[in-house]
Amino acid sequence: MAMILNDDQSMLKDSAREFMKSEAPTTHFREFRDKECKDGFSHGLWKQFAEMGFTGILIPEDEGGLGLGHVEAGIVLEEVGRNLSPSPFLTTSVAAVEALKSAGKNMRERWFPGIISGETVIGLAIDESAKHRPANTACKAERSGNGFKLTGAKQFVVQGASSDMLIVAARTAGSEGETSGLTLFAVEKDAAGMSMDPVRLVDSAVAAHIDLNGVEVTADAVIGEVDDGWSVLTKILDAGRTGAAAEMVGVGSGAMDMTFDYLKQRKQFGKVIGEFQALQHRAAHLYGEMEMARSVVLKAQNFLDDGDERGELYTAAAKAKAGLACNLSVREGLQMHGGIGMTDEYDIGLYMKRDRALNEFFGDAYFHADRVATMNGY
Repeated sequence: MAMILNDDQSMLKDSAREFMKSEAPTTHFREFRDKECKDGFSHGLWKQFAEMGFTGILIPEDEGGLGLGHVEAGIVLEEVGRNLSPSPFLTTSVAAVEALKSAGKNMRERWFPGIISGETVIGLAIDESAKHRPANTACKAERSGNGFKLTGAKQFVVQGASSDMLIVAARTAGSEGETSGLTLFAVEKDAAGMSMDPVRLVDSAVAAHIDLNGVEVTADAVIGEVDDGWSVLTKILDAGRTGAAAEMVGVGSGAMDMTFDYLKQRKQFGKVIGEFQALQHRAAHLYGEMEMARSVVLKAQNFLDDGDERGELYTAAAKAKAGLACNLSVREGLQMHGGIGMTDEYDIGLYMKRDRALNEFFGDAYFHADRVATMNGY
């Protein structure tokens, strides 16, 4: 297994880096933050993602996509993170596409074309509390006619209010805390009985608290098998977690590069502060941590692409390591910038806010460190 990018992947990286830098830099993020855009991202930019071919990276070639893998999706996400580019790429083109691969042909034909063209946004309605605990799903799906009736609440559904469809995890059997008895449903945005309360997150992204009050769906809305949703949900979460880890590597790298540039410019006591040995040691430590995070993320991506059984373990390790390294990067960035780093004039504070949100998305570093320990028998 190669732990470096091949020629095609390197070309994709160059293309994605140039695109994000020119079309979706931090100035673009500031524009939408300051406008308090109701969606938190530009639909025009999302269509540009499609024109670049990014939106269909994980969709099979015979269904109109590029048929690439998680390594390639991670390349795009790292550049998204580096530039704080607001988009539904992670939820829609990574996690939701992974879910739809387990859906029936009719559902794939319904949603894949819109994702590929940048017309469709899909949200993930999984979490029900402030912390990511998917096994604790309590939302119920009861048999009703030839379908199901969904009742419950979902929290912090990123891009939920602007989604054309939600992938909802509900319990058709078993008890809260069990992984068996879960089922996934595709619920369209105009479903009767579904209400949303949009909220702005710390990084200015827009999520939604969702209430499902007897929402009726047909049996065709089931993704995967009834009562066996955990097997599909695991694939969705592994895809989302490695994707979020890749984006955090980008956030951490962007903050690190910004900080290193500042160390080369800021002067104190007649010297550039980057000449101070104490700061050099901290900078070297930070660089090493970010490179280790990038390596474990790439390893996890390769395992997922190869269908290796170690994929779930390395995904947990990647989310934990990327979370710790990214958090170190933004904290060191703020400290080395000094007081000015706390002002809105400098971008470093924006990276800290994005780190805070991404760390919680799909489970924080402590959640995944515990999973790594459990999977290793501790």
